[in-house]
Formats: sequence, C-alpha cells, structure tokens
Amino acid sequence: MQKSILLFSIFVFSLFTSCGQNKKTDYVVTIKTEYGEMIAILYDETPKHKENFIKLAKEKFFDSTLFHRVIPEFMIQGGDPNSKKATPGQPLGTGGPGYTVDAEFVPQYFHHKGALSAARLGDGQNPQKASSGSQFYIVQGKVWKENELKIDQQKLGMGLQQMLAKPENKTLYDSIVKIYQAGDMKAYEACIIGLVPRIVKETGVPVIKEMSADRLNAYTTVGGAPHLDDQYTVFGKVIKGLEVVDKIAAVQRDRSDRPTQDVRMFITVEELSKKKIEKLYGYQYPEVKK
Repeated sequence: MQKSILLFSIFVFSLFTSCGQNKKTDYVVTIKTEYGEMIAILYDETPKHKENFIKLAKEKFFDSTLFHRVIPEFMIQGGDPNSKKATPGQPLGTGGPGYTVDAEFVPQYFHHKGALSAARLGDGQNPQKASSGSQFYIVQGKVWKENELKIDQQKLGMGLQQMLAKPENKTLYDSIVKIYQAGDMKAYEACIIGLVPRIVKETGVPVIKEMSADRLNAYTTVGGAPHLDDQYTVFGKVIKGLEVVDKIAAVQRDRSDRPTQDVRMFITVEELSKKKIEKLYGYQYPEVKK
C-alpha cells in the first residue's frame, strides 16, 4: 500500500515537473532605471524564488526602491523597501517584506556576469542560507584567469605559510619577501602560483580545487563572482542590458557603497510565449530532455 502511494507520488511529481518545463510561455522581467533597462528571465528550477519575485513585481513592491549597494567588478544590489524614502546617507540593506525564501541551489546556475541572485543574512544568523524576501543583486564581476579559479586562495596561503616556516626554506622566504617589497605584484603573484606544485608536495595541503567546465569557461570569458557560488541562490539572469549593470556599478558611491545620487528602479513582469522571448531578446531556452 505504502509502496503504491510512493510510486504514485513520484509519478505526479514527475508529471508536474514535466508540465512546468514544457510550458510554452514564460515571464519577462523588465528593470527600468535612468541608465536604461535590464531584461531578465527567472528559472523554473528555483520555483519559490520565481513565484515570490513575480508576486512582488506585480504588487509594485520594487517600484521606486534603490540600488542601494554597488561595488565595481562585483555586483549591484537593491530591493530594500526602506530605500523608497531614504534620506541621503541613511544606512540601508535590512528591509524586506517580513519573510525569507528557502534556499534553492541549482548546480547549473552560478554567478556569471548578469546572474540575478538573492541577497541574504550571513551564515552566523542564517545557517540555512535562506534568501531575503525581496533584496536581490545582479552580478557584474570580472574576468578571471584559469589559475585563479583552480586554486583555493585560503588553502594556498595556509600551505605557503607552512612551507616557508621550515628552516630549510629560509632562502626562498627571503627571495619572496624581496619581490613583495619591490612592489611588483604581478611578479609576486607569478612567483606564488609557480610554487603551487612544491607547496602541495611539501605540505600536503590540497591547494587545487575542482571547477566544472561550464563555470570555468564562463568565468574566463564573460566573467563573474565565483566566490559566491553555492552560497547564494541564483534564480535568474539578465538577457539584455548588461551595459546598464556596468553603468550602475560605475556610479560614484559613499563609504557604505551606496550611490551618492539615488539610482531608482521600477520593475514590471510580462508573460510572453517562449518563442517571442527568443525572437525579441536572443535568449535560447535549453532543450527539455524527454
């Protein structure tokens, strides 16, 4: 009896998932700012975030809120309702609709340039990594070198420290210090990277980390913010208007990374056929596996 119920449940879930993936329409998100418009789509694989964002947009929740935190080569963040009538210099980033959204980590969605992701409280207050109910950010990031992506910087520092602490490596230590003091950071970086095999051999510290081919390709071409991967929910992407992200990320800002001149947003959502979305914006939906 229980086995039959379980099988039926699996069947219904599979049918529901399949129907969602085969749906012929989708929502297009338009984020309007004085710097231009950003067009985004939201992922079906993060249904809680998608449903919540669409609901808030339809309720005009985001309208007149600010991009209250911008950091070049990183991201632009907004969605705090407290920002609508914020005075100059007022601290922002704590507002929301009064609830959080469960984390929805999907391996194929990561923090490449244009990724639309949910902000959240830090792990200390939020070990479940639940997302803010309204605050989100759009990644600008930067283009990375392959060796930067494949090396765990924290473990590299740990391994280097252990290796240089050995008396027999005093000469190596002195030469590294000399390069650093000369102020040639490129030479210093090249020197440290060149020591990776030796660090691994002498200390056993696992400096090299794995990264999937699609992430590696994206981060070394279009760029992004890989250190955020698998820590914050990515629930959509900008498919048109990436230049607007660049313009907003470049505005003058104060010590809290808030733009000195308010950057307001107005968000609308529209349901269109997927074929029309592909034609209008050049976005290609992934093929549904049968």
